[in-house]
Amino acid sequence: MILALDPGPVDTAYVRVGDDWRVREADHISNQHVLDVVLPSHRGQVVCETMQSMGMAVGVEVFETCIWVGRYWQVAVAAGLPFARVRRTDIKMHLCGTTTAKDPNIRQALIDQFGPGKEAAVGTKRAPGPLYGVANHEWSALAAAVTWAASPRPQEGI
Repeated sequence: MILALDPGPVDTAYVRVGDDWRVREADHISNQHVLDVVLPSHRGQVVCETMQSMGMAVGVEVFETCIWVGRYWQVAVAAGLPFARVRRTDIKMHLCGTTTAKDPNIRQALIDQFGPGKEAAVGTKRAPGPLYGVANHEWSALAAAVTWAASPRPQEGI
């Protein structure tokens, strides 16, 4: 089971993915709830999208998000969970082949990988696909999990 996180300064999107790559749970919740409930209840790999310098000025939200990544890392390691960080540029390159990809491109690449097509990948309430329930920022969390899993040597704890 993989728990993938797309952190923000206040809220974090997450997905839990089973060994069969079906999304078991997907949500967008407060960072504190991730620390108090989601991480302690997880057993398995934790993957977190992380920040990287792009040479541009950033605001307080980026620094707040960095603090939350560190807190998630600390709690995961203290619980004995393997923790890996995945950079956004690595996600873009893995799924889209370019660092200029945007969120809609990443979403479509995931649908194509789990499809073909939205009907097969996402499905409906009556006939859910493996990605049923994923929405908004949860796509970024799923992209981090897929990229980590495809890495030849996942960098745990880095």
